Amino acid sequence: MTYSTVGVTPSLSDRLTEAILGIIRDAGLGPGDAIPSARELAKRFELTTPTIREALRKLEATGAVEFRHGSGTYVGPTINNVVLANPHRPPITKESVLQLIGARLVIEPAVAREAAVSRQPENLERLEAAVTNALTPPGGPAFALNFHVELAAASGNPLVEELLASLLKVRVREQQQIRQLYDNRNRDHEEHRAIVDAVRAGDAAAAERLTREHLEHIQRAIEAADFPELP
Repeated sequence: MTYSTVGVTPSLSDRLTEAILGIIRDAGLGPGDAIPSARELAKRFELTTPTIREALRKLEATGAVEFRHGSGTYVGPTINNVVLANPHRPPITKESVLQLIGARLVIEPAVAREAAVSRQPENLERLEAAVTNALTPPGGPAFALNFHVELAAASGNPLVEELLASLLKVRVREQQQIRQLYDNRNRDHEEHRAIVDAVRAGDAAAAERLTREHLEHIQRAIEAADFPELP
């Protein structure tokens, strides 16, 4: 299979990203599954390895694939999402990361309050299962449940869950940077644990306060961090 760059719309790189996504779908692969290497894909498409890597980098920017140093390329956590990050957005800056945290501070404390009021058993089980994700180091295995999305789901309002999930998907690169810079896994886990305990107890005021404090801790860590502009 050979592609030509002459008169191709969309671009070769864009067509390759779709072709690679097609390989993932056809093979029935899911988050965390290994995909063929750039060299293997280059042979399949009869293209150079750097060309394939450019397409893979675009997919990485959306979270559809992820690179693990010394291990290979894997299906990313957003592969099945309808809303994906725009890989052509401007570079990530400290300001853009702080804007994401600021938006989350507006949304999530109120969400936690509603979760403590709702307390649906099935949602609490998923929220409980997501607590330990905070212990996963940046660059570690992809996980199926995002604590903050599950907290939104526990509010009992599907639109609130969709709103927060979409925000984190669209700003996936900023969210990844937050996990890199706020690399206190034990504290993250303890704060998540406290939020869940408040939700389980039906203590809406405590759930709201603990969620706000958790995000403010992250905000202060980002503000204090050295943050070179990233591509």
